[in-house]
Amino acid sequence: MESEFIFNKTDFVKDIHICYELIKGTCIMAIASLTIHVLLYIFISSLSVLTTCGNLLVIISIIYFKQLHTPTNYLILSLAVSDLLVGAVILPFSMEFSATSCWHLEDVLCKIRSSFDISLSTSSILNLCCISIDRYYAVCQPLRYRTKISGHVVVIMILVSWGVSALVGIGITIQGLFQGKCEGRCFTFHIPILIIMACFFSFYLPATIMLSIYLKIFLVAQRQARSIQNTNCQSIKSGASVSKKERKATKTLAVVMGIFLICWTPFFLCVTFQPFTNYSIPAPVIETFNWLGLSNSMINPFIYAFFYSWFRATFRMIISGKIFQGDFANSKLL
Repeated sequence: MESEFIFNKTDFVKDIHICYELIKGTCIMAIASLTIHVLLYIFISSLSVLTTCGNLLVIISIIYFKQLHTPTNYLILSLAVSDLLVGAVILPFSMEFSATSCWHLEDVLCKIRSSFDISLSTSSILNLCCISIDRYYAVCQPLRYRTKISGHVVVIMILVSWGVSALVGIGITIQGLFQGKCEGRCFTFHIPILIIMACFFSFYLPATIMLSIYLKIFLVAQRQARSIQNTNCQSIKSGASVSKKERKATKTLAVVMGIFLICWTPFFLCVTFQPFTNYSIPAPVIETFNWLGLSNSMINPFIYAFFYSWFRATFRMIISGKIFQGDFANSKLL
């Protein structure tokens, strides 16, 4: 109904441009200057390249160097794969749509883009949720860590994260097939209950779980720090070294989670409240928040490089091509 009303207004407003001139019920095209289009294409292309290359460095590092074969890093590997797919699949498909608000490719590609977009964002936060569980056992129950977070358990966590993400993406996309849309628009969802359920299970519930776990870790880490300060026992000092290492890893991954929430929270809040505001939030605002969320996939590799000296070392070895000059898989990283 809304799209039909907008289309009819073109009879009275001469400067409105639409996606398809000869198709009734077509969508209105966003008009921007050539300079803005060029700058937008440069920005999105650069974001896509940086996201793909940065996460590829993380993936190669964890797979190639045996020192990085740990449960936590396998979860980081899964996160990097989802971020890599965002850079390689979602960003290129979204370029033209973001510039003109029109979708000129095949409708099936629109469905693929929407399904991947939803699935990968869900996968990222579920992987972060798994990482927070890993950190909980590493810091709060270090003696039970190796038995609770084994390689088998990590594989199950990764499979569940990707399986649930795929089901959410495919399920919402199938529901979207039965909604009307104007021609030229990559469909959005207008069923309030569906939007709320998707946001709840894909974002709000995992985010609440993560925040609760990291709060628990923070309180336990504070207790450990006070305990370390009140003793001079050599064995405790040895344990303190391990505890300090785990706390540093936890702090780094908490930063990853925090930046993820900063990037994605505005988008999910807009999408959640959009039905209750009679869809009054402008599409460019939601699209901007969506790009803020997608840019998170580029940030994570830089966080690893900033906090972890061994990631910086592996990045240098990969970029310089040193790993192709010999077998460095067993190298002792910094």
